[in-house]
Amino acid sequence: MKTDKKIKLSIDQSLFVCGPLSRFKELSFAFKVFLNFIKAFRKMHFVGPCVTVFGSARFTKDTEHYKNAEKIGGALVKTGFTVMTGGGPGIMEAANKGAFEAGGNSVGCNIILPFEQKPNPYLHKWINIPYFFLRKVILVKYSYAFVVMPGGIGTLDELFEALTLIQTRVIQDFPVVIFDSEYHKELCHHIQIMAENESISPEDMKLLFVTDSVEDLITHIKTNSITKFGLVKKQVKPKWWLGESTNK
Repeated sequence: MKTDKKIKLSIDQSLFVCGPLSRFKELSFAFKVFLNFIKAFRKMHFVGPCVTVFGSARFTKDTEHYKNAEKIGGALVKTGFTVMTGGGPGIMEAANKGAFEAGGNSVGCNIILPFEQKPNPYLHKWINIPYFFLRKVILVKYSYAFVVMPGGIGTLDELFEALTLIQTRVIQDFPVVIFDSEYHKELCHHIQIMAENESISPEDMKLLFVTDSVEDLITHIKTNSITKFGLVKKQVKPKWWLGESTNK
């Protein structure tokens, strides 16, 4: 999507990137972040084990990328997973649509932007999040696997965030699947260059699984997530005295 309009940052976004502020403003911002975390935790507490699908917001329904994401979303929920995305259009919408129409659970973490993004219509549950760093925490927190579809800068950011957390053992070595070898061939080549130059360990190459097959993707996730971690979808009961509900 191209636009000639200049995007003006919100006051909160401007404050976040403009350097040191008064102690009161810093404290106020910290409280806003905290409250948004609590809101997200409460909203997503009952979504069950998720697989997060990353991908561009810009692919339309007539593209092969959209159709592949739709198939993947449908296949994932048939294994018992909830499909989680960034909640917007494009690949995110396609994965949510596949999950929704297959009768599975579909959730989204929508980023609040002045352009391009709004929640797609295939979500059983979603939350609007004002900060990218907070959104990435939620997309990782509830997921036992990550599927990386064709995308742009944001998708690469999410991919390497997940890889960094796995590499540094902040989270478990959940499977990371890159779908569409042709689209990602230069990316995979560059990762190989990093390994050859020892800026990453050769062992880190094993963190990635690259495929063009939905069936192979599902098999890989079953083996390296469901079987490996003994996943069983636990029914967590809401606490009425906390005002909790499994409903939207």
